[in-house]
Amino acid sequence: MKKLKYLYLLIFAAVAISFVPKKQVPPSGYYLVVEKSQNTITLYDSNDWLVQWPCTFGNNDLSDKMYQGDRRTPEGRFTILRKYSHQKWHKMLMLDYPTSADRAKFEARKRNGEIPASAKIGGDIGIHGTWPHEEWAIENLQSWTQGCISMRNDHLDELYNMVNEGTVVIVKR
Repeated sequence: MKKLKYLYLLIFAAVAISFVPKKQVPPSGYYLVVEKSQNTITLYDSNDWLVQWPCTFGNNDLSDKMYQGDRRTPEGRFTILRKYSHQKWHKMLMLDYPTSADRAKFEARKRNGEIPASAKIGGDIGIHGTWPHEEWAIENLQSWTQGCISMRNDHLDELYNMVNEGTVVIVKR
């Protein structure tokens, strides 16, 4: 009798587990391309682009980030390190800037006298939203960040749910 009760319990548990919703993980192969000259961020899969959103940056000068404080957005190949809710900017997709390639460019620019010897490389670059009800900054293509990529909060919600940590982000002029 005891064995029969355990069998029923086991069957009940197996059936109950089958009804628990599973977390949906997007297929691998997604990547993002940020085109500063077009003010766009585009999500691609292995075949084609899927969706494109407007975005803004920190400076109207679209050249590559030189040093901390220049408000330029770095160019290159990055990955999303972390995803989290942000107290000021709605949500954050933190990028792995500076990469070893960024550090090499930075040191070469220092040696060549292109930037001050006392300059720092900076960090904390990501894709984030806006203050609540300030999506107009994106719609009007207002450059306002310190070098990050900014999107409307509702667009960021879409993107946030479609990409995982480790997703490649290519930023180009």
